[in-house]
Amino acid sequence: MQGPRPVVLSGPSGAGKSTLLKKLFKDYENIFGFSVSHTTRQPRPGEVNGKDYHFVTREEMQKEIDAGEFIEHAEFSGNMYGTSKGAVQAVQARNQICVLDIDIQGVKNIKRTDLNPIYISVQPPSIDILEKRLRDRKTETEESLLKRLTAARVDLELSKEPGLFDLVIINDDLEEAYSELKEILLEEIKKTEESRKS
Repeated sequence: MQGPRPVVLSGPSGAGKSTLLKKLFKDYENIFGFSVSHTTRQPRPGEVNGKDYHFVTREEMQKEIDAGEFIEHAEFSGNMYGTSKGAVQAVQARNQICVLDIDIQGVKNIKRTDLNPIYISVQPPSIDILEKRLRDRKTETEESLLKRLTAARVDLELSKEPGLFDLVIINDDLEEAYSELKEILLEEIKKTEESRKS
């Protein structure tokens, strides 16, 4: 894989990954690119195919997985999600730092590839705060909310494995979490900016 080192961002739904990424993309316009994941779930209102996700059928996705086209994939709430090699290469081809937002299962899968990303875990201060954030979103049914909380508990437990992440950010204060995120990425950001000048 050519280009800047990718960034793997992991953490439970509601930990604040999207908020941190939005700030990063705004402050460093065009430096970061999102690898667009594949999923077999239906698009939510406002989601755009090819921008938010590549929405595919289970058959299509399984065929590509079997062909070795995926870096990682997982099943969550009855739907398949995954990151294809092509999605990462598309970002790197634009000389951008590729950001992968994936679950802990995916992190472990990527550890077995030659991707060599920077691994970052974004975590809530507590499960109670996470539950409040998810409830405030009002996007979940009670059943899906409980599923997410169960997954979050497992996620947080598994993320304690030594050496799994280069950085663990406890997202209690957004500005503080953001400055921690920027600090670990600064070297790659500088390299990317310099390689554009040459």
